[in-house]
Amino acid sequence: MECSSLFEGAREQPFLKGLSAEHIEKMMAMASEVRFAADDIIFREGEKSDFFYLLLSAKVAPEVCTSGHILRVQTLGEGDELGWSSYLEEETRRFQARALVRVQALRFEGARLRKACTEDRDLGCALEHRLLQVVSGRLQATLFQLLDMYGPPKSGQKAAHAAGITR
Repeated sequence: MECSSLFEGAREQPFLKGLSAEHIEKMMAMASEVRFAADDIIFREGEKSDFFYLLLSAKVAPEVCTSGHILRVQTLGEGDELGWSSYLEEETRRFQARALVRVQALRFEGARLRKACTEDRDLGCALEHRLLQVVSGRLQATLFQLLDMYGPPKSGQKAAHAAGITR
């Protein structure tokens, strides 16, 4: 994809909406296009968090690995973002990310984003606000998954639960 096409497509990314043209241009100067095949692991939980992604075309599953089980937290698609922890210095991944279909994304190096945000406080404030929304959304999705798994049984499941049959 050409730089001009990336720039135009970036204007439509929900994460970047409302940023000035100057800030979008700064972001695009740091972006590289990446692709992943279906079922590729984009990154693993616990790995050093180096990259942030804006998904151009995708279905990606942030997952938590626990006790030999993989719990899908949610399914992300076109216009979503991935890898918020790369913005934090010396941070490791909180989730694993799996491509569910072929993925095309813009990739940003976390260290370069942090540096740009330090140099341009307006950009930093705008990105930090957006990243907090991402973190909040992931937390809420994780809580919903946990409630679904460990919360009180739904009305149709009460009899099965009473009989000792679990999900």
